[in-house]
Amino acid sequence: MDTIDLHTHSTFSDGTFTPLQLVKYAEEKGLKAFALTDHDTTEGVKEAKSIETNVEVISGVEISTRYDKKEIHIVGLYVNENDADLNKQLKYYREKRVTRNFEILEKLNSLGVNITIDDVKESCTGDVISRAHIAKALVSKGFVGSYTEAFDRYLGDNKCAYVPRETLNYEESMELITKAGGVPVLAHPLLYKMSDTNLENMMVKLRQKGLKAVEVYYSTHSNSDTQHIMAMANRVGLIYSGGSDFHGATKPKIDMGTGMGKLAVPYEILEKIRGERNG
Repeated sequence: MDTIDLHTHSTFSDGTFTPLQLVKYAEEKGLKAFALTDHDTTEGVKEAKSIETNVEVISGVEISTRYDKKEIHIVGLYVNENDADLNKQLKYYREKRVTRNFEILEKLNSLGVNITIDDVKESCTGDVISRAHIAKALVSKGFVGSYTEAFDRYLGDNKCAYVPRETLNYEESMELITKAGGVPVLAHPLLYKMSDTNLENMMVKLRQKGLKAVEVYYSTHSNSDTQHIMAMANRVGLIYSGGSDFHGATKPKIDMGTGMGKLAVPYEILEKIRGERNG
């Protein structure tokens, strides 16, 4: 079976592979296609598409948004990476991340954890500096022993150095994606820890506002999880998507294409996703 991966990250956000390395790795893994879905930027897509390859490189983005006070992520597949409105909005929210990063560093410094923005930038080669890069700096400076410990002690939601961020609402994010010719996809639905009723109700509301697909295939899904989300998608009227959420060294247990070892996203789902494109 030909397989694909529609959720990956590069050094342009919080991954550790450059876009070109991702293309080469997709070739090594025997993938038919992959989507580069960096957080709040499409800049890496241009690099990924700059070399000849037999792998289809799909332009994408992952946008953090809010639904009923909960952060959820919407992936945009087949967006036009040169769309002016999309990139203007993404740039605005990247700049908001900068403000947030300084606020996180201030909290860390007040706790006696003295790292600077220059320390953080040493681990960042792309446009987006995130909590993942701050976590790397904490590890490299010896304040914690691992990336996971950095989040458990300091950076995770509601931990002592946590700072909430300004985000688009879910309607705005899906409208941006759609106007840029893309297909809005609800990422990793089970990570939101919602009841089945609340999750399905959310899918219904998002579907009414332009959501087209949901990640039924995901690295942490069991077979029963996949079947469960498929049934929910069928009831709501959403098509299937899926991907590993590959980040490289920051999520070492998750591999491109195969996730935690059992992931296999079938190439055949791309036909329906392409059919939902706007432009």
